[in-house]
Amino acid sequence: MRATLIQIGNSRGIRLPKSVIEQAALKDELELEVTEGAVTIRNARTARQAWAEAAMACTRGARMISASGTR
Repeated sequence: MRATLIQIGNSRGIRLPKSVIEQAALKDELELEVTEGAVTIRNARTARQAWAEAAMACTRGARMISASGTR
């Protein structure tokens, strides 16, 4: 799908068709990630989502240390 940048005040933006918003299940608050030649748009994660991921990473790290027998 192609889109065109449009003027929005002093900025530029794109309009997302309703069908795209529905298919991606986008909510009002979004996160943008800029990489070389691309912008990724996704729903903003809540702080608690990040906490759960961090806890899982800590648990995996602890298991690896226990399995190796070192502290």
